[in-house]
Amino acid sequence: MRTTLAALAASAVLFGCAYAADTAAQSGPANTAVNTDGGNNSTTPVAGANSFTMSEAKSRIESRGYTKVHGLKKDASGVWRGHAMKDGASVAVSVDYQGNVN
Repeated sequence: MRTTLAALAASAVLFGCAYAADTAAQSGPANTAVNTDGGNNSTTPVAGANSFTMSEAKSRIESRGYTKVHGLKKDASGVWRGHAMKDGASVAVSVDYQGNVN
């Protein structure tokens, strides 16, 4: 009898863990693949396969108030990096695969 109760208790625990993991997987990641609300979801560039073209990356940077965007090159991490002007200063800029401009 004790063996049966122990087996049932162990099964309930395992089922509960499996259900929680499945529920978490269905809700998806908290960090979306592409940021669309106009703000960043990361304070640093996120490495990943970047599908933005150079023109799209430049437009995204310019939409954040930067001007004179130049020297854009995609690095080995998939991040577009270059330089631009902001508030009268030359600054380094980047666009990651999620669309974050840093």
